[in-house]
Amino acid sequence: MDSLFQVFFLLFLPTAAPEGSHSLWLLATYIKGQTPFPEFSYVAMLDDVRVLYYNGETKTLHPRGNTTAEDDVFDSNVLLIISDNIQSSFIEKGAVATKNVNQTDGVLALQRLVVCELRDDGEPGQMITRDAVRETTTDELLYVDKNFTYQGSLNVSAQVLNIHVEFSMRRHEFLYQPFCIKTLKGYLEKRRNQVNRKVKPKVRLLQKQLSSGFRVSCLATGFYPRHINLTLFREGQPVADHEITGGDLLPNADGMYQMRKSLEINRAEKHTYTCSVTHLSLDNKLDVTLEFDHGEPFKSVIPSVLMVLALMLVFGVAAAIAAWKRQRADSVKSGYSTASTSEESMDTKSELM
Repeated sequence: MDSLFQVFFLLFLPTAAPEGSHSLWLLATYIKGQTPFPEFSYVAMLDDVRVLYYNGETKTLHPRGNTTAEDDVFDSNVLLIISDNIQSSFIEKGAVATKNVNQTDGVLALQRLVVCELRDDGEPGQMITRDAVRETTTDELLYVDKNFTYQGSLNVSAQVLNIHVEFSMRRHEFLYQPFCIKTLKGYLEKRRNQVNRKVKPKVRLLQKQLSSGFRVSCLATGFYPRHINLTLFREGQPVADHEITGGDLLPNADGMYQMRKSLEINRAEKHTYTCSVTHLSLDNKLDVTLEFDHGEPFKSVIPSVLMVLALMLVFGVAAAIAAWKRQRADSVKSGYSTASTSEESMDTKSELM
């Protein structure tokens, strides 16, 4: 099942809606073979919030994470028609894939991602339909402003392909996009506070010692929404992209996001590094600065070492004086006790005489 989830991320990540817009996407999965999962199912997302799950075995829709009634968001009959249409196409593609591809693990997974976007001006943006079989995209249909673009690797004749593209274009124009946009607007009305919340990022500039030098990492975490600009500067100038590693947007377990960019430097470098972040939750950009001076690696620690030694010396002298005073006091007390005992013995002897 690792392959299945790998396909999930391959399909999902490149289709995130641009900043200021919203998206509704549906990820459908068809599994041919013995697994604990339904043969056909899909999950619907509003931006990055899961709102619906469909079980193809029971043909039931299950709302997710809703705090208000959402029965009026979409026409369930139309959605079930679309579901049956997707499932039928999966069955046909599954039969072809099983015939043309050598089965090694006994399980075949096909997926379809359908995404529609609503721009910040309230107008429909692009709509994407993408199919994948065995971690490879086979079809991608892009529909925007009534223009249709197809990219794919279907092994069919040109005539059959033209019919397929024409039918897909009409289906997107008159069924998929109107229904998707209407549903997207409905969910936005119901869950506006949830998807429009703004959480500020926590930003840190980290350093880690390596065998060859150091790694400087700029980390922003715990922010929402997912759109963020993170830049690493050296002496006020942006570090070149080819020097940077990381930069992927990753989800946190609590629904927030994180991003990290790293740079490896040698021990002789003496530079000031700044991590700069801009985000919708911030009024101004957020900068965190770290100064590196590793040309003289021990210079910076000498004052600290001297301070520690001085404190150890002071405490050592104080402890020695305290011990000496206790020893002297014990000696005086011991001498006094001995003298008292002698006097008592002499008095006793005098009495006896």
